[in-house]
Formats: sequence, C-alpha cells, structure tokens
Amino acid sequence: MCGRTCLTLEPKELESCCKYNKSGQNKPKQPRYRNEFNCGKKYVPSFNVAPTDVTPVLVSALHFDESADSADRLLVPMMWGMVPRWHKGDFRKHGLTTNNCRLEGLAFSKLYGPPLASGQRCVILCEGFYEWQTVKPLKPSERAAFYVHAPQAEKVKMEDKSTWQLETGGQLQLLRIAGLFDVWNDENGDKLYSYTVITFETEGQFASIHHRSPAILETDAQVSDWLDFKRVPANRALNLLQPCQALKWYRVSNVVNNSRNKSDQCNKPLEQGKSGDGSGKSGVVPKSKMMQSWLIVKKRKHDDGEEKPPALEGTVKQELKTEPVDKKPKPDPDVP
Repeated sequence: MCGRTCLTLEPKELESCCKYNKSGQNKPKQPRYRNEFNCGKKYVPSFNVAPTDVTPVLVSALHFDESADSADRLLVPMMWGMVPRWHKGDFRKHGLTTNNCRLEGLAFSKLYGPPLASGQRCVILCEGFYEWQTVKPLKPSERAAFYVHAPQAEKVKMEDKSTWQLETGGQLQLLRIAGLFDVWNDENGDKLYSYTVITFETEGQFASIHHRSPAILETDAQVSDWLDFKRVPANRALNLLQPCQALKWYRVSNVVNNSRNKSDQCNKPLEQGKSGDGSGKSGVVPKSKMMQSWLIVKKRKHDDGEEKPPALEGTVKQELKTEPVDKKPKPDPDVP
C-alpha cells in the first residue's frame, strides 16, 4: 500500500535526476517537463504528498506527440488518485478509492483495464514514501510511521538535502513506482490527468511493516520496458512487476499522519527513545485535553495516596467510549 509520499524537487531538478540512456545514443537524455492545466491543480514540492495532490510522473512522449518515439520520455504533472473517465460532475466526488490499484485482477478491471490496454503506463517519482506498521493490532493513531527510500551513496542522507549535491551533478536515487494514468474531461473540455499506484503482496523484510507494497521499478531497463508501450505489450509489462529487493527505511514522527503537515519534520528520523507523536516522551500522549488533565490529576492523587475523583473519571470513560471509529473509504468494486 502507498498512501503518502515525499517529493521536494523542483521540475528542473527532476529533469536532471531522471536522465536516461536511449538505444543508439551515447549521451544520456533528459526528459522534458511538460506543464498541464489539470483543472487548475498545480505541482507543489512537498515533504508530505497526499492523494489528490499533483506530482510529476514519467510517461512515453508518444502519448502527447504522435510523431515522437515511444522510447522518449516526458515529465507530466498529474493528480494522485485516478478519476474514472466516465465520471460526470465534480471530479472530487466520484466516490471510489483509486490511490492504489491491486496488481491482482488489474487487467480485468472496468476502471483500470482500459488505461492498461491503451498503454497509459506511467512511473511515479518520489524521494521516498511513508508507511504505517499495520501488521500489529494498533489504532491508526498509534501505528509506527516509517519513511521508505532507495539505497543511496554513503554520504547521502535523505532528510538532509544539502548532502544530495544536485547543483554539482550529484545523482539522487529516486524511487520509481509503476502506475497507470487516465485523462478525464470536465464539462468545459478541460483535461485532468490522474494516476494510480500499482501494489501487490509484500515479500521479504518489508512484510514486517505492511502486507502490501508499491510496484517499484529497480532498474533502468525495467523503467524503459514499463514506459515503452509500443515495444512492450501489456501482459509482458505486468510480468515485469516483481517485489523490490533493495529498500531502506527508518522510523519517523507521527507528525506525518496529518496530510496538512507539510514541514521538513515529516521525513526526519525519529530519535531513539522518543515516541512517534512528537512529544519527546515515551508512550502515547492522549489527544483529548480532558484526558490529559485527568491523567495528571490521577497520577498526583496516586502519588499522594488519595482517592481518584470518581465524577471526572466517569466523564473520561464516557469520552473513551464515544471515541470516533476510523472511517474506511469506499473501495473500487472491480479490484479485489
């Protein structure tokens, strides 16, 4: 599963980081950034990219230029969360969860099958993605958050952009994730490009964190084969998607839980011995101010050997009982 990513590079920096070798040419090529209106939605570099945000993805240039070579590439900003091409009305209200699509059954899906058949394959770029440990029975607010990234050169630190040395030709190793994109038209004829991340069952060490993983393309050859839909047919392209063998991750603060938190604290490694909630203390700090006050009083009364205040305790118990249950979005009915 992939529910949050990190991409802080500007378009020019992305062009530099996405150089590729084309058959018959000695000099590496650089994909051109092609801006799109996307119904007014723009790409904004962020430490906490969430679904409905716009990020640049790699696509074959042939999708935008009939005279182009299918091996050539473009960087095109698209919205995360595929909007069904048949949807009418507000693009934000189609009611389906399309941030990720399962590899299993993808080709037969009414939503994802047509883009796959049309060769609308893309590569989602990010410096890393966030994942929450779901293999343990914990509430969402208590789950450990991790930042997952590609292996880097020895001196490169993912949380410190000054170590990337992009201005002097340094090459940051981005994660490249296989996805599909589609085009939706509003009533005025404006286009919105949107994408979904392909996922499958996790294998290896990452299974201790989450049971599903994004389909990461580890080699340049895999990226070329996934994008070049004229040379590589859909069934062969799907067979390219295999569990990633080289991933790194470290725990981060749960400040990333809130998609409105876009600060550089999101991908900072969590200091050993500190909790993930940003409090600097071990254990979980209650969200409710009433609960925090009650715990402070309770501890003081306990230390002094006094009785617990029953009225307040009853109020807090009632509050705990009425704590809102996590709401799950409506899934895509075509995808298992």
